[in-house]
Amino acid sequence: MNPRLGALHPYPFEKLRQLLAQAGTPPPQLAPINLSIGEPKHATPTVVTQAMQNAMGGLSIYPPTRGDAPLRNAVADWIARRYGIARPDPETQVLPALGSREALFAFAQTVVDPGAGSLVVCPNPFYQIYEGAALLAGAQPWFINAQADLNFGYDWAAVPADIWHKTSLVFVCSPGNPAGNVMTLAEWETLFALADKYDFIIAADECYSEIYFNEQDKPLGAMQAAALLGRSDYSKLMCFSSLSKRSNVPGMRSGFVAGDATLIKQFLLYRTYHGSAISPVVSQASIAAWNDEAHVQENRRMYREKFDAVVPLLSAKLKVQRPEAGFYLWLETPGPDTDFTRELYAKTAVTVLPGSFLARTAHGVNPGANRVRIALVAPKEQCVEAAHRIAHFLS
Repeated sequence: MNPRLGALHPYPFEKLRQLLAQAGTPPPQLAPINLSIGEPKHATPTVVTQAMQNAMGGLSIYPPTRGDAPLRNAVADWIARRYGIARPDPETQVLPALGSREALFAFAQTVVDPGAGSLVVCPNPFYQIYEGAALLAGAQPWFINAQADLNFGYDWAAVPADIWHKTSLVFVCSPGNPAGNVMTLAEWETLFALADKYDFIIAADECYSEIYFNEQDKPLGAMQAAALLGRSDYSKLMCFSSLSKRSNVPGMRSGFVAGDATLIKQFLLYRTYHGSAISPVVSQASIAAWNDEAHVQENRRMYREKFDAVVPLLSAKLKVQRPEAGFYLWLETPGPDTDFTRELYAKTAVTVLPGSFLARTAHGVNPGANRVRIALVAPKEQCVEAAHRIAHFLS
């Protein structure tokens, strides 16, 4: 067996199952409400399902690793429309992927030299794929802690120079998971300057980019920031996006990577052997999704309504900071997050995720401790009911 498998940590939801097993049985009259996992529950748009049904003939065709040209073109067009930048070259700067999770993991295997003692800098708290990708690529993760006083952002300048010298890859997530914070242009400028100085690559996870609350104030994207800063070749930058949350198709596994053409070329070489080509059926459904914004606006409206209803209910009992984007609340708990989660489930049948399960102890602290992540993915009525139960529990 690959000895690196032994370095992998249990996934947060396995730890959650073990925690809730200690809680006993919740009151039988209360229907369970699970707000622990960020799995979209809104209906898949008809424009996508119809396109998929119409494309079933594509099952008889081996898909190209580079993806269908019409899909690459649709993605390039969407990037240009969404971020107001020059259209990236669909031949050299765009590559379809089986969702952002698969691509994030595979990308680390492409760019990390396992014999170089490499470090991969990861946000903390973080999406656990970053850590696993680093470990299985033969690198060690180095965690930079989110700071509440920086809007849950990071003090990049405080990372020691000897760490940067060993760094081959930096994962960032904006809008962030779990806090929903969006990186500013100044933060991007700092990170790009560090990448140039120390020669590392940036992997920008943007799977939450289309869940925001003000139609006139879209989250800044990494490619957009690069263009604004004169980095039109997207040097040292690879962006990862997905339809899962934007279009409520987590089971379709469709997304893209875009950015530095040199990185795309090497990533394509890896993927030729990795075997991660998108089916022509999924490709046609993806084109329909990227070309339609009406369903995405409706998706945002439903999330906006849930936040509007839930935040006032919880604000009476807890300090609640509405996120800039995404569908999570990142709540500070009155005591240990694991105790809160276990007792909340035992008394109310509401499941949330302890923040400490999303983070590692680094530099003397676990930045997820004494917080919980609440995913407002369930129908509005369930989210409101859960908020009432949480408020009553805190009383």
